[in-house]
Amino acid sequence: MNHPSSSSRAPSSQGASASDIRADAWVLRLAPAGARPYLRLARLDRPIGTWLLLFPGWWAIALGDAYGGDAAANGGPSWWLYLYFGLGAVLMRSAGCVVNDILDRDIDGKVARTAARPIPAGEVSLTQAGLFLLVLLLASFAILVQMNTLTVAMGCASLLLVFPYPLMKRITYWPQAWLGLTFNWGALIGWTAATGTLAWPPLLLYLAGIAWTLGYDTIYGHQDKEDDLLVGVKSLALRLDAFGKPWFALIYSVTVALFGAAGWATGLLWPFWIGLAAVAAQFAWQVRDVDLDDPANCRAKFKSNRFVGWLLLAGILGGSPWVHDWIRGLAG
Repeated sequence: MNHPSSSSRAPSSQGASASDIRADAWVLRLAPAGARPYLRLARLDRPIGTWLLLFPGWWAIALGDAYGGDAAANGGPSWWLYLYFGLGAVLMRSAGCVVNDILDRDIDGKVARTAARPIPAGEVSLTQAGLFLLVLLLASFAILVQMNTLTVAMGCASLLLVFPYPLMKRITYWPQAWLGLTFNWGALIGWTAATGTLAWPPLLLYLAGIAWTLGYDTIYGHQDKEDDLLVGVKSLALRLDAFGKPWFALIYSVTVALFGAAGWATGLLWPFWIGLAAVAAQFAWQVRDVDLDDPANCRAKFKSNRFVGWLLLAGILGGSPWVHDWIRGLAG
């Protein structure tokens, strides 16, 4: 899936140095020269999008294990699911980036920040990009079919969200909402992979993730407001410009409330609420310290959401009954 910072927004007034490619990334330095254009096309030099795509799935797996109540009896949670979802997030985020760059190739070639991307720069042809996309999708499907039938069906359904996403910024000021629907689909399939069914907790987690995405991607969008106007694309950063901080305070409050509802519906124990409090504190820091007129500050706040992912995951695992049973078993 396409991570937020891979959109066609671009600071056209900043010159060639505005390129969003990280030439110093270790994955590019270590790779053979022929592979580098494809790694850049997949955004593997910028992993934040993979983390933001991955965490809802990991949260849901942890919630599903807690809800089932038999993880300890089965020797612990299904750790292989965490591995599969990790690999799947890398592949699907990469696939989304390829789709994005194919659809945005004409726009990307006109602006400084994206003109050096592999397709507009002529390093990867449309045919090569299409074949690369096919390989990524087939590899993702090979992982998906290791899971139960419901999860396979829902994983395939996610493509209905993935492919239209790059077009949303052309037609609505709410592309962040579509991104939220797309990036948090893992909250549903992580649960079905762990439990084989659907229930209220993953639905609440999905809604929480959508709200979370509305917050972090609108912060991201504030760094490119002027260039969005020049290029002619839409975003919540443009629509809500004067109401930025109040909007973030509201949407992050909704996010915390829905996270809490998902944890309560799952029956998590008290350590979960400590983790959730830490998440709320991180959100409060974002709202208080973000400078919506400083692109570097907005980018840093956007990237800080990986800590939200880790804090909530730690809270879910810490509040899982099977973990407490396992600790009691160790204590004798």
